[in-house]
Amino acid sequence: MSALQKYKYNNLLVNTKDYVMIAVGLMIYAVGFTACILPHKVVMGGLTGVGTLVYFATDGAISVAVTSYACNLLLLAMAYKVVGRTFVLRTIYSATVIALSLGIFENFFMGIGHPLIPDRVVSIVLGGICCGIGVGTCFIHNGSTGGTDIVAAMVSKVSNVSIGRTIIYVDMTIVCCSIFLPFEGTWEQRIETRIPTIVYGIMVSFIGSFMADQIINTNRQATQFFIFSEKWKEIADRINNEARRGVTVIDGMGWYFKHDMKILMVCCRKIESVTIFRIVKQIDEHAFVTQGAVNGVYGNGFDRMKIRIKTAHPDAHPQPEHPSEAHPENQQNQLPG
Repeated sequence: MSALQKYKYNNLLVNTKDYVMIAVGLMIYAVGFTACILPHKVVMGGLTGVGTLVYFATDGAISVAVTSYACNLLLLAMAYKVVGRTFVLRTIYSATVIALSLGIFENFFMGIGHPLIPDRVVSIVLGGICCGIGVGTCFIHNGSTGGTDIVAAMVSKVSNVSIGRTIIYVDMTIVCCSIFLPFEGTWEQRIETRIPTIVYGIMVSFIGSFMADQIINTNRQATQFFIFSEKWKEIADRINNEARRGVTVIDGMGWYFKHDMKILMVCCRKIESVTIFRIVKQIDEHAFVTQGAVNGVYGNGFDRMKIRIKTAHPDAHPQPEHPSEAHPENQQNQLPG
């Protein structure tokens, strides 16, 4: 088997494993939602929450799977230019898998006629854990569940509101909309009945997010790699072309043998670190790699520097806003993106 054939085989194997694990993760999510959350009439965040609102508003006539899938396709069509072709294709696959899973498990667990776990709190916590595990499994295998992430990506392109904050705003709005579900009684009775449900919806959303973070082992920090390899050119090209991340080549010297060498420095999101490791291992299994968490990564592909610069009069001498800014040694250096 030639090197090219071996590379294609390994790449196919990795992609197949990714798609299988994405499907497994989304099925875990679907089981957790339909078995533990939906029977207790709790509305969580995301497009699944929108589907839950429609499901109970229509008295079960429109499935959660149908609503969430239709909304996903609509959002992807609107955001195609923003999120890109690869994101759209992976999200369509994930949306299809989760829609099928929700449809199958919804009919099964809702057909029982009573919640599988009678205790509401225990059921909600277990459902949130399952949903978080499912989403985390999907993310670490380069999958995407779409949903409110698409809305956040579109908003971040036209405003300074961060993606995480946008997702929280949208999810909390969806959860709070459960107060408008059909209810026989006065507004006082409606509020008294729905407030606990809203609290449970917020709780399950945060439990799911926390568990997803634990699975993907990230808190939205970035990761910095230093890669030492004789095949540095191939690694740098693959990282540029496949991971879509910039690479900085640094001249170095190994002091033991006094040999000149090239060092690759790469900054990426933690969720992308698996891709970097795969590229390095496929090219050079004996490469020396260091990985570290970094904060404050700004520039293309990362966060924006949200600092206002005051415009001073041309004749005026600039004055520091804070005493510590008068001394360069007190200023912190920021890593370029």
